[in-house]
Amino acid sequence: MTDDSATPGLFDALEAPIEASSVSTQKKTTKRGTKAAEPKAAAPKAAAAPAPRKRRSAEDMAATQREISVSEFFTKNRHLLGFDSPLKALLTTVKEAVDNSMDACEEAGILPEISVEISAAEEENRFRVCVEDNGPGIVREQVGKIFGKLLYGSKFHKLSQTRGQQGIGIAAAGMYGQLTTGKSVRVVSRPGKRAKATEFLLSIDTAKNKPEIHHEATVEWEHGHGTRVEIEMEAKYQKGLRSVDMYLKQTAIANPHLTLHFTDPGGEQVTYERNTKEMPPETVEIKPHPHGVELGRLIAMLKSTQSRSLSAFLQDEFSRVGAKVAKDIVTKAAAAKTGQTLTVKSYPSRIAREEATALHKAINETKISNPSTDCIAPIGEDLVLAGLKKEIEADFYAASTRPPAVYRGNPFQIEVGIAYGKPGGVGLEVTDEGRIRKKATSRDVVEDLVAGADEPIRVLRFANRVPLLHQQSACAVTKGVILTNWKSYGLTQPRGALPIGPMAVLIHIASVWVPFTSESKEAIASYPEILKEIRLALQDCGRKLGTYIRKGKRLKREFDKRNYIEKYIPHIGIALQEILDLTNVERDGTVETLEDVLHKSRKF
Repeated sequence: MTDDSATPGLFDALEAPIEASSVSTQKKTTKRGTKAAEPKAAAPKAAAAPAPRKRRSAEDMAATQREISVSEFFTKNRHLLGFDSPLKALLTTVKEAVDNSMDACEEAGILPEISVEISAAEEENRFRVCVEDNGPGIVREQVGKIFGKLLYGSKFHKLSQTRGQQGIGIAAAGMYGQLTTGKSVRVVSRPGKRAKATEFLLSIDTAKNKPEIHHEATVEWEHGHGTRVEIEMEAKYQKGLRSVDMYLKQTAIANPHLTLHFTDPGGEQVTYERNTKEMPPETVEIKPHPHGVELGRLIAMLKSTQSRSLSAFLQDEFSRVGAKVAKDIVTKAAAAKTGQTLTVKSYPSRIAREEATALHKAINETKISNPSTDCIAPIGEDLVLAGLKKEIEADFYAASTRPPAVYRGNPFQIEVGIAYGKPGGVGLEVTDEGRIRKKATSRDVVEDLVAGADEPIRVLRFANRVPLLHQQSACAVTKGVILTNWKSYGLTQPRGALPIGPMAVLIHIASVWVPFTSESKEAIASYPEILKEIRLALQDCGRKLGTYIRKGKRLKREFDKRNYIEKYIPHIGIALQEILDLTNVERDGTVETLEDVLHKSRKF
């Protein structure tokens, strides 16, 4: 027998694969000439299991819940009110203060004269905004609430045309100044010559949405009545199409009865004089129209009304509802057979939800006259043209005012004005002598509202006489301009875009309730009724523009022909002099006669 230890070959051959596999986790077989891989690090130890999550009871969660004041909400969401950048915050502050001043003056029957001053504060990137008016002033008890409380005002529940709506604007501007500088708002107001002016320093308690008055004193003020508000804030001032300067310029266009003084941070002063002493017609407050009332609001009105019968409720709470219309509505609602029979004598507060649903459906199925339009005050075609001509220099102007229309029961009216062409450009005119010449500019234009010949037209949007400078692409006004076929009127228009040409378009919507898309009131919602009226007004002005452009093209052709002929008239004069043996004086007289005949006899 042989010794196993002496014959290793067989067992070594069998054990070799086993050994190789046992070290395969440490070394890898490599190709010739390559370096073997380093051994892998040992796997980390498993992480400790997380501690079990502590469960909270409903009582614990209830202890952390509390009411949020509207001031706290808008402090954290100030972008909703137009304070999302220092540049925009400055514009929003001026806008809110001027809007309040305009509304107060018009409501009091005073021709408005407003001064706006923006000055640099001591610290960098801070400005002081001062707006002063000649309005009726504010009684002492109301100053704190108006400037130091959000959602406080007289316009939210009133259906008549006003610039303000929500009772937020000027208080939010003061809150922004308080937030960025920590300083109070300064207000000086005098409600009449017999009263003394009172100065206030106030801020907002954002936790309670209440005013905090830090100082109140009687002061001497040279004005017989009016209000002055000063707010210091973190802001940025610059000129441009969306600047304070442009807002004030457009405000002067839409409010020709306004005198406006503006002083910028550099000390430069601009005054926009009024070009009419006629106040806008006084608007009348109206009741809601039945077709604009939703079911939930109808139920709430039924519960809160003082009327003792359903017929009286319909006539007292809504506009354009008489006894006959009320009876028709109730008859249709009673036919729904909801379980309770409705009659004209039904007690409103006892009407159940099913009956209210039937009543709401019957209202929408009943033909009711459109609401009265004496609650809105359009600018008027003549004053639209006057405003455009006063602030925009152009070759051609046109305006159109549509009849009143209704969306969701709210009356509104659309006005459009256009200014086309730049004097000193390609515009031509015919003189009294029959000559054709280029129009010359008569004044230096700092901020030109008329676009260049190869630029998209400028759209000037207004809502209740207030310029809208931001969110142009999201606004129904811009969509209405884009949807209009401007090629029919001689302009170039890319698909789905604004037309190209030297033109500014003013579009104004007057309504008791402008459907803004957000609290910042920067764009108008695209209701089909509003879009339709905008397009119809634009088409009316477009037809006038098309006639002018076609005439301009004929004038241009005639201008070129006359220039061509005029080049040869002196040579004709020389030839006639040689043939007829004319003197130089006779030759020059003949040339002048030929030129007069050229310009006076040609028809175009």
